[in-house]
Amino acid sequence: MQHTRQEQLQALERIMDTLDILRVKCPWDAKQTNESLRPNTIEEVYELAQALLNDDAADIKKELGDVLLHVLFYAKIGDEKGQFDIADVADALNNKLIFRHPHVFGDVHVENAEEVTQNWEQLKLKEKEGNRSVLAGVPEALPALVKAFRIQEKAANVGFDWETPQQVWDKVKEETAEVAQAIASGNERDIEAEFGDLFFSIINAARLYGINPENALERTNRKFISRFNCVEKAAKEQGYKLSEMSLNQMDELWNKAKELGL
Repeated sequence: MQHTRQEQLQALERIMDTLDILRVKCPWDAKQTNESLRPNTIEEVYELAQALLNDDAADIKKELGDVLLHVLFYAKIGDEKGQFDIADVADALNNKLIFRHPHVFGDVHVENAEEVTQNWEQLKLKEKEGNRSVLAGVPEALPALVKAFRIQEKAANVGFDWETPQQVWDKVKEETAEVAQAIASGNERDIEAEFGDLFFSIINAARLYGINPENALERTNRKFISRFNCVEKAAKEQGYKLSEMSLNQMDELWNKAKELGL
C-alpha cells in the first residue's frame, strides 16, 4: 500500500508515542539501556539480513520494524540523558548525505557509481580533517569475512588495488602454495596464518569480480543444507542412519540431490 508523506510521518509519530508509554508503564522497556539493548539489536539486524536474502517482502517489513524500534529506542534513551533526540539523529544524517553527495547537491561531476564511492570515502576523511585513517571506519566487531571485504573496498577506494581482476589469481595461487607448505611443516600457527591469507585473497578475488563474498558463501551454505537434508531424508527412507553408511553411499545420494536441482 502506498502512503502519502503525511501518512508516513503520522505513522512514525504513533510508534514514538507508543514507545513513550512503554518506557514509563512497561517494566521491561523501562529498565532497558544502551548496553542491554545492544545484543538484541545485533540479532534484529541479522534477522533483517536473512529476510533480505530470502527476498520475502512481508518478512522484510516485519524485520525493518524491529530495527526501527531499536533506532527509536536508542534515540529515546539519548533524549532522556539530554544528549540528543531523534530529530538530532535525522538532521545529522541529512547533513551527512548532502555533504557526501556533491554530485547531486553541488557542482561535482561523476561518471559512474564507482566514482561516487571513491568520492564518498574521500569526503569521509575530510570530515575528520584528514586525521582519520582510511581503515578507521571499519568496525572492529564485524565478522571477519565482512570485515575483510570492507577493508579491501576502502583500500581500493584510495587506489590501493590490483590493476586488473586477472592479477589477483596469481596471489590466490601463491597463497594456496603457502598453505601447502605450512601444512607440510606441521606448524599450527603457520597453517592458521596461511589459511587466513588464502581466505583474504579469495575474498579479494570475489570483490574484483563484483561478487559480495558474504552473500555468495551464505547461498552456498543454504545449498549445502538443502542437499544434506535431502541426503538424510533419502537415507532414512532406505532404513539407514548416515553414520551407518559408507562415504560412497552418501555421495550417491548427494549426487541425486544435485540432479534434483537442490
